[in-house]
Amino acid sequence: MLHFGPDFRASGDDGFHLSLKEKHMDSQDTSTPAPRLPDGRFSGRTEFIDLIRQAFGAAAQLGVREFIVCDIDFDDWPLGERAVTQALGDWSRTGRKFTMLARSYDVITRRHPRFVTWRRTWSHIVECRASASAPNEVLPSAMWTPGWVFERLDLQHSTGMSGYEVARRVALKERLNERLLKSAAAFPATTLGL
Repeated sequence: MLHFGPDFRASGDDGFHLSLKEKHMDSQDTSTPAPRLPDGRFSGRTEFIDLIRQAFGAAAQLGVREFIVCDIDFDDWPLGERAVTQALGDWSRTGRKFTMLARSYDVITRRHPRFVTWRRTWSHIVECRASASAPNEVLPSAMWTPGWVFERLDLQHSTGMSGYEVARRVALKERLNERLLKSAAAFPATTLGL
């Protein structure tokens, strides 16, 4: 299950506008509490994949306005799963921006056809960038949102940290922005040819 702290409150202009408690109080359905995202260490491929599923699954309900996801090639991300693309579809109706950064998108086009379809459908909010010349160790395996982040620190063992601490979010955003500035447009929604 997703876990934010009970008193979590994110900044207003680029993230969540209400605390989870306020959102829950405003909702008419009081039987389902707002989801909470994990905070702390994660270890192993299963926990890593579950973390991604949980984050996308909760995005619409939490009011996430922006995602930045980054990986060398997204090979072991569950982007092609029906539940993930459905969650992204739900989020897309209210979301504002989805940015992807990778060295290459070849794996996504081969292994994640549902995600490719979602990307095509929502191309007006999805920006894909490539940093083909970046060494693997420079490109983090991470997800950033204005209110929560995770970063896989050891790719081989799929271990890392997640949380909503301001310092963690700011540091990751700065590193991602630096890589995005050195990247180029990639993975077009459509390919035009003669």
